[in-house]
Amino acid sequence: MNKPEKKLNCFDKNTLPLLPLKDLVVFPYMVIPLFIERAQSINALEEAINLKSLIFIATQRDPGTEKPKLEDLYSVGTIAKVIQIYKLPDDTIKILIEGLNRAKIIKLEEGDSFLKTKLEKIKVKNDKNLKIEALIRLAINKFEQYLKLNNDKFQSEIMISLGNIKKPDKLADIISSNLILNLKEKQNLLEIFDPLERLEKLIGILKREITILKLEKKIQNRVEVNLEKFQKDYYLKEQLKEIQKELGDKEINISEADEFKEKILSLKLDKELEDKLIKETIHLEKIPILSAESGIIINYLEWILALPWNKKYKEKLDIKLVKKTLDEDHYGLLDVKERILEYLAVRKLSNKKKGVILCLIGPPGVGKTSLAKSIARAMDRKFVRASLGGVRDEAEIRGHRRTYIGSMPGRIIQGIVNAKSKNPVFLLDEIDKISMDFRSDPAAALLEVLDPEQNNSFSDHYLEIPFDLSEVMFITTANNEEEIPYSLRDRMEIINIPGYTDYEKIKIGQLFLIPKQLNNHGFKKREIEISEKAIKKIIREYTHEAGVRGLEKEIASICRKVALKIVSSEKKKTIRITLNNLENYLGISRYKNNEIEKEDMVGLATGLAWTEAGGEVLSVETIVMPGKGKLTLTGQLGDVMQESGKAALTYARSRAAKFKIDNKFYENCDIHVHIPEGAIPKDGPSAGITMATSLISSLTEIPVRKDIAMTGEITLRGRVLPVGGLKEKILAAYQYGIKTIIIPRDNIKNLEDLPNNIKKGLKFIAVNNVDEVLKIALTRYPF
Repeated sequence: MNKPEKKLNCFDKNTLPLLPLKDLVVFPYMVIPLFIERAQSINALEEAINLKSLIFIATQRDPGTEKPKLEDLYSVGTIAKVIQIYKLPDDTIKILIEGLNRAKIIKLEEGDSFLKTKLEKIKVKNDKNLKIEALIRLAINKFEQYLKLNNDKFQSEIMISLGNIKKPDKLADIISSNLILNLKEKQNLLEIFDPLERLEKLIGILKREITILKLEKKIQNRVEVNLEKFQKDYYLKEQLKEIQKELGDKEINISEADEFKEKILSLKLDKELEDKLIKETIHLEKIPILSAESGIIINYLEWILALPWNKKYKEKLDIKLVKKTLDEDHYGLLDVKERILEYLAVRKLSNKKKGVILCLIGPPGVGKTSLAKSIARAMDRKFVRASLGGVRDEAEIRGHRRTYIGSMPGRIIQGIVNAKSKNPVFLLDEIDKISMDFRSDPAAALLEVLDPEQNNSFSDHYLEIPFDLSEVMFITTANNEEEIPYSLRDRMEIINIPGYTDYEKIKIGQLFLIPKQLNNHGFKKREIEISEKAIKKIIREYTHEAGVRGLEKEIASICRKVALKIVSSEKKKTIRITLNNLENYLGISRYKNNEIEKEDMVGLATGLAWTEAGGEVLSVETIVMPGKGKLTLTGQLGDVMQESGKAALTYARSRAAKFKIDNKFYENCDIHVHIPEGAIPKDGPSAGITMATSLISSLTEIPVRKDIAMTGEITLRGRVLPVGGLKEKILAAYQYGIKTIIIPRDNIKNLEDLPNNIKKGLKFIAVNNVDEVLKIALTRYPF
């Protein structure tokens, strides 16, 4: 070894080189090998060799500190003697040390290449009395139990050496050095100077460790017993199977696979399908029960067995009962109910068992879902609903293949399992809101579900076997017919639900919504009375919809306000809601009352449009001003509506001479076409003739009649083309108070769907071209 760079001039037994340890506490009487790597520690060790091989060992508070200072060390450590020293090939030094005495750091001094410390040696008194004798015996006894529970192979040797120790100080230190404790707990033992106190502390630690070891042993034994039992059971089962094979005895079925076989055979499926499922059970027998594949097969077979292969409800197709049920659950909708009854009557006469596909199309809140529920109730069938809004993955319909983690059947098979019947009424809600991405097209997957020629053998990706859906009565709902893929629409019987008139909404509120909300809010009948005029005002000034969902929310809001009022005053009395106090419960009106313009105005035409909320009345305003031929279209118009505005301008330019308009108006004027309520998106071709009328009125300065509304698509040559959603648009005009409506001539056939009471109060004028529109809509013809 290299000689130290600096030596102490004289030996001072209270000043020794310091050897800091990272993760070890050394006790007196403890003999232990150490590996020294740090240069500072190696230099301290070399200095110790020159000082009768004595060195002071202290433990670091943080093992990550490479050059510890006084605050980085525990103040109490052990004076040790270096017994042996070896230098290893990697320059690491291995030493064997023996702990001698406890000592406390008084002062730390930094040398040129190592640390040295001034110490205070701790003196220990080893008294002898009965209490100390008792503590010694108890400590030895507890330590022996501790060694046994730890299965220590040196147990006998350690116990023999402890039997010869009479000093409590030495006994406590030797036991402490052989315990498996954390660093802080061992350091605490080192810092207890009184042997009696140290033994008491040590006995407490031993008791705690013995309790923990016993619990560990108990848990380990229990696990081993369970594992042995499983192994034994598995071995015996395998033996029993082999014995059964030799004896040809098939009567004893004890495995889970055998139970699956019995259930599969009881279903009485087609031979090909039955054989496929039996193969799955045979495969299940051959693999370990705890394997991942076993769980996959068991889950698959459970889904198969949960399907209602032969279970169905007996259908009660009584047309009178269906009519009664529909009338009980829904007010109005006479044409819709009649269409449903006609469809079911044909089904009954033809005795067809194939599933039928009805498609109920209408704005939100008109009762599409509740109609489907009523049909199921009247036919005494189970009702199942699956929402398709936002579905963009084919696997949602057909299921995931079993190779995927967490795979399961699609929504159709899940619905059939939930129904526990193979002939439920199955509602596919919001079919117009399915979408597709680059991975798959769920609409294409629905073809096999809804096509009566294919759904008798529908194959889900997860099941991989056909299931008969032909007896399921599928009903679909949508808000917009145009958004339904054509391939699906072609397989459906379309029933339009246009919306309700004010009169129908009032009756629905009185007969259905108010009693329902009174019950939901804990009121008895007649504790709240809402006048008919108040209901009408709610409909016109607080809701803006074709259905009655908003009306129901407003009635619920009134019930909540009344409940708070009653609870606060603790006086129960009948609360009457009238026109005079309605605003106290609902606040100020949200929408303007539907009223036609008070006078004929230039450039202001009234059009009709369709939205997902039903029909809308649109005011189209046009202003012509000096400029350079710029056309501005505002009001949050969609692409199609902007195209209608441009087409109207082109038509006006082509007819400028006939209408006595300056031929160069397009070069000298700017034109601004605006549709108010810009926060609401608007699109569609229906406003074509309305824009043309408004534009020509502004250019010719001829007013437009205030009592006329119109709808129709326009071509560049002025032809008026048919549009969709006519019934909803006419209902909007009717509720607005408009009596005369201009429609495309090709839409006359659509008037048959209108209720008679509405047709009686309206005048319809059919047109083929814009010239006819202008003759009717303008107060005078332009030429």
